Amino acid sequence: MAAATKLEAHVPLYVRGTVVKGFGRGNKELAIPTANLDDGAVSSLPANFKNGIYFGWACVNREGVYKMVMSIGYNPHYRNQKKSMEAHLIHEFPDDFYGAELSVAIVGYLREEKSFASLEALIAAIHGDINEASITLDRVDKFRKIKNSTFFRRETADEDADKT
Repeated sequence: MAAATKLEAHVPLYVRGTVVKGFGRGNKELAIPTANLDDGAVSSLPANFKNGIYFGWACVNREGVYKMVMSIGYNPHYRNQKKSMEAHLIHEFPDDFYGAELSVAIVGYLREEKSFASLEALIAAIHGDINEASITLDRVDKFRKIKNSTFFRRETADEDADKT
């Protein structure tokens, strides 16, 4: 089975978890705030789910649904030892939302994780990911429809939410 076909077997992927403190680099070092999901959310990923940079939709405490990009893996630029799920919601929030419930619908894959030659190169790549995700979510009908999924309003993260 080709890598793309394996990925398509898992998306859209619906995950819900609690926002926890991460490494503190997103907002402070990169000026790109991220919401880190708790270990339970990370461990809920399918065993063969490929690490990388993804895009989709996210909702904080079931209020509003926003475009997002998400890094899943070990962030090789920083040589993390612990797997993480870090979402950047394409929306300006007035405050941090640690402890909030974050619901995400991962709908597509952008690229592999990699280490960069400089912090500036990493930041440029993330901005490119944000731009590509935003454009794709606007243009692809099947992705736009997921924004209105009942998943963002329901109590459980059942991926069969909208198969009717």
